[in-house]
Amino acid sequence: MKSFFSSRCIGLKLAALTVCLGAHAHESSQIVVFGHYANDIGSSDSASQGVIGPELLSNRALLRPAEVLEYIPGMVVTQHSGDGKANQYFLRGMNLDHGTDFATTVNGVPINMPSHGHGHGYSDLNVLIPELVSRIQYRKGPYFAAEGDFSSAGSASIMYRSQLDKPIAAVSVGQRGYLRAIAAGSREIADGVTLLAAVERLNNDGPWTTPEGLRKANLLFTVSGGTPRENWSTSLSAYSAYWNSTDQVPQRLIDAGSYLGRPFGRFDSLDPSDGARTSRLSLSGNWQRSRDDQITALQWYLIKYDLDLYSNFTYALDRASDQFAQKDHRSVLGANAFRTWISDLGSERSMLNTLGVQVRQDQIRVGLFDTVQRQIEGAVRDDRVRQTILGIYGQNELKWTSWFRTLAGIRADQLQADVTSFVLAENTGSASAFKVSPKMSMIFGPWHKTELFVNAGRGFHSNDARGMVARIDPKTGLEVDRVPGLVSSRGREIGVKTEVIPHLQSAIAFWKLDFDSELVYVGDAGNTEASRPSRRSGIEWSNHWTPNEQVLVDVNLAWTRPRYADNDPAGNAIVNATQRVANLTFALRNLGLWSGSLGVRYIGSAPLIEDNSVRSLCSVTTNLRAIRRVTNDIQVAVDVLNLADRKNNDISYYYTSRVAGEPAAGVDGVHVHPAEPRTIRVTARLQF
Repeated sequence: MKSFFSSRCIGLKLAALTVCLGAHAHESSQIVVFGHYANDIGSSDSASQGVIGPELLSNRALLRPAEVLEYIPGMVVTQHSGDGKANQYFLRGMNLDHGTDFATTVNGVPINMPSHGHGHGYSDLNVLIPELVSRIQYRKGPYFAAEGDFSSAGSASIMYRSQLDKPIAAVSVGQRGYLRAIAAGSREIADGVTLLAAVERLNNDGPWTTPEGLRKANLLFTVSGGTPRENWSTSLSAYSAYWNSTDQVPQRLIDAGSYLGRPFGRFDSLDPSDGARTSRLSLSGNWQRSRDDQITALQWYLIKYDLDLYSNFTYALDRASDQFAQKDHRSVLGANAFRTWISDLGSERSMLNTLGVQVRQDQIRVGLFDTVQRQIEGAVRDDRVRQTILGIYGQNELKWTSWFRTLAGIRADQLQADVTSFVLAENTGSASAFKVSPKMSMIFGPWHKTELFVNAGRGFHSNDARGMVARIDPKTGLEVDRVPGLVSSRGREIGVKTEVIPHLQSAIAFWKLDFDSELVYVGDAGNTEASRPSRRSGIEWSNHWTPNEQVLVDVNLAWTRPRYADNDPAGNAIVNATQRVANLTFALRNLGLWSGSLGVRYIGSAPLIEDNSVRSLCSVTTNLRAIRRVTNDIQVAVDVLNLADRKNNDISYYYTSRVAGEPAAGVDGVHVHPAEPRTIRVTARLQF
């Protein structure tokens, strides 16, 4: 192979495809290991695509595991409930709720859960063990044929190591009952076969008046083997957690400082019986075979998942207690496969073709129930759901000249859903949907260590299967409109990546993302809620500067203009659409026995109602990490989270609720989930 596809770039391209599928056995000659960001020239197909390496992940203090995603420029991860629950995600002016429109996989196994009891696309990354992460590949926008459901805003493929240089053990202790322990190691158990094992346990009570009581356990086994040209792996992952929820509370009670004659503060609760229990068991495997001119790969997974979640957001608006339970018990079976091959067309022209297929089936028992102190009083919805989604895609990458290449892709997706309602027979039924999504990208350069990207494509997200077949609102008994199974999105982006300044990787992207009008199924109410067509446009500017081996500086800025695209007297502001995000990290490494980092995250104000008359407060969080190497195998780290002890809110909502002594119709107002105060944690880590 010549030029672009002949040397380093072919390795990067094939590595990227392997990461997309999830193959991770052995860091072979075609798997490139990255220390920090791998966003250099020739490594990506858009200005907003990149790879995050393990060294960068160790530079920053993390409050929660899912915050590894905040290395993605413009990404925000917060929480509105207990730490065992899936996080809130924000990207490109979208409140992604618990994962809708952002697809996440760990070792190729999908995290997002369709038709979930709490929220469609629910993405619980508490299963993640950050110490095992080898790289994170991220993509934004619907421009990539290999990315399907939930990926209109973007996707992240998180890969674990298949082996460790040395076994590790670490213990972290912190304020308010925080205790975490992890042990991991690998060894060769047969000729060319390696076993990796890891176990994690975490306890945390947090600053809440009702202790969170989080108890979490993770277990991972991976067996891998083969050669750089043909390798395989099989993983078993087990996760369980239970906790007391710390749901949002009315700002009016915080301002008053008291409730029912007792003091009331930011960390108090109005229903101490809120909480949850969850578990996830997965068995997955990967196989890949590569030759000089092609790669073939297969990935499969089985998942057993359970969640029992008890929440109360409106307190006593509809009943003496508005607590409700959301139950989700499911089995998942899926597989992905692709083949990529390269053709030399001569005269500096080369072609890379990919064909792939993805299939997933979820068998779900999902319900919504009225409860009081976790005791069921009545069923709002109780359904058996079977849904299958099949995606087929193809992509052609053609290098026309030394400075111009194109990517043309197309994918077709078919969704089939069957719902049996045990509460209302009218909400039993079957539905299907089909969507074709073309993609196109043009890459110009490099010139003077600079590339120009033009990307466009159609994407989609699926909707909750219950909304696809529902005829009756279970709360009101009124007829409702069915939601479309697959909803189109359209994205465009122009971007530049440059390394013209020595030691500085810089990228800027100008983008737009449109969604069709759709109906949205609301898991908290068991019904459908009308939505409107939307348009988001924005600018992202990311910078990664490493002037020498000791200093690392990251500056990531994002600005978004999110608006509804139609005219409505209610207004065109999109609720909880964050418009400005900044993330800055300054790290010093290998300064003798010391290293450390200072990270600052800014989240701008967002509208809380459509006429933009009520907005959330902005948030600034500063985290400090200091590491002291005691010996070559022992280090101690001190993390100070929320260093300035600011009274930030992780999220704010505006809605109607009622507490004792208030009118029966309730009171409209802001409800907040406070961020944690200054928190100190100390970690001792041993390699042996």
